[in-house]
Amino acid sequence: MTPTPEAAQSAPSLLDRSSDVVLIVDDVPDNLAVLHDALDESGYTVLVAIHGEAALQRASQALPDIVLLDAMMPGMDGFEVARRLKAAPATAHIPIIFMTGLTETEHLVAALEAGGVDYVTKPIKPREVMARMQVHLGAARKARQDALQAREARNALDAFGYASITVRVADGRIVWQTPLARELLHAYFGATGSEGPAAYSHWAPEPVRAWLHRHVGVDGAPAPPAHPGGEPPRLAVEQGARRLTFRLHQQVGDSDGGGDWLVVMREVSDAKIIESMSLSFKLTAREAEVLYWVVKGKINRDIGDILGASPATVKKHLERVFAKLGVETRTAAAGMAMNRIRQLHPQFEG
Repeated sequence: MTPTPEAAQSAPSLLDRSSDVVLIVDDVPDNLAVLHDALDESGYTVLVAIHGEAALQRASQALPDIVLLDAMMPGMDGFEVARRLKAAPATAHIPIIFMTGLTETEHLVAALEAGGVDYVTKPIKPREVMARMQVHLGAARKARQDALQAREARNALDAFGYASITVRVADGRIVWQTPLARELLHAYFGATGSEGPAAYSHWAPEPVRAWLHRHVGVDGAPAPPAHPGGEPPRLAVEQGARRLTFRLHQQVGDSDGGGDWLVVMREVSDAKIIESMSLSFKLTAREAEVLYWVVKGKINRDIGDILGASPATVKKHLERVFAKLGVETRTAAAGMAMNRIRQLHPQFEG
């Protein structure tokens, strides 16, 4: 029995659904009944629509995994429905299989040009339809899994203090960004950027765009490296004692003009490095400060001037640092600290 369109309006939760969701669009009740019953018995969650406007509404609400779309309907035909689904970002990824009684080449070409991935001819044979569906559902699942893995990888970077953005090189548009990346862009560029803070929700700051254009070729490949390390030079933006670095991570798109690139950002500051050393070596805050300036090559007198302490006091702190690190010389302490800093703050330059 064919469900009414009203009953089909309540879309299954995208988080809760355990089966593939199919939207059938056809103005002939008998066609709906045959397909609905066959798909339902096979374990699919089935939604229906009997005209174009209803199809667009159901698709935007439920985001089905696939759409079975009648080509010829009164009012808005299937070709127009497909074009509108493909034009909307939320539904553009959904595969569409056309159902048509028209076998002329021009109609089949029109179905594919409108955004269809496949077509079946009427009278509908449910087994054939389901076989075609499985091909395209498999590809759609893989695309969703790849997107999920990429999102999880970006979130992991964010959790460890690495912000990330995906930038379209051709025009500088930010396609995706983590919350930390948004905060850092506003902190470093929002206050002084001529475009205003809100702009960096959508567009990379001008220094970042210029850096990308210098180091990403027009074919999307990185330009030849400027040093033996093989990685294009990083961009560093300083703000007082803080420094924000940008590095090219990987290409994630193949659009014209250089493609989309995942850019990893990391903020480094004296305070963060000192805090890291304090936690790593179980030092007091002052001991960590002394060790930091030893790494920077300062002698006790210079460290005393920086910290507002006497050289003798600096010496006492340094002796306690030696004891906690299990070393006997400034060189050994500095070497141990530098190794740890580079592990935690790869962008640090001693």
